[in-house]
Amino acid sequence: MLYNTLGNYHEGRLDAVHDLMTHPDVVVGLGDGGAHYGAICDASYPTFFLTYWVRDRSGPRLSLQEAVRKLAHDPAEVVELRDRGRLAPGLKADINVIDLDRLQLHIPEVRNDLPGGGRRLDQRATGYVATLVSGQIIRRNDQPTRALPGRLVRGRQAAPVQHGEAAFA
Repeated sequence: MLYNTLGNYHEGRLDAVHDLMTHPDVVVGLGDGGAHYGAICDASYPTFFLTYWVRDRSGPRLSLQEAVRKLAHDPAEVVELRDRGRLAPGLKADINVIDLDRLQLHIPEVRNDLPGGGRRLDQRATGYVATLVSGQIIRRNDQPTRALPGRLVRGRQAAPVQHGEAAFA
């Protein structure tokens, strides 16, 4: 299997991507919606983002704080999910506890586990100590728990009101 994207990969480097990502008018994000499950695995994007742009890159990097803001806060703000994207009282708290030194993407694998035996690519990652969704641990030490508190989100989400004031100004 070979998936080779050439855009913004000038002279074997991603410097142009770094320049784009750090521009104040750019919000990074990825949302395929599942249309290409059998050909690409977009779920690996946040792990690649953290390993490459924070930890492993030989050129200019992002700080961990910048990367988390770009992965969580900025996209949530753009699509008006004002109840998430940062840690604050009353906001939805989806949290990843990461061992950045151990964080690693593994080789993609083909799985036939979609309805009707449909095919998809799955790419595991290790180095996630815990993942919490709505305050419940859904993964611990790279293994799923039985908790499934996630819910479908449709459209904008208002910031919770606390003590008569909105959590977002």
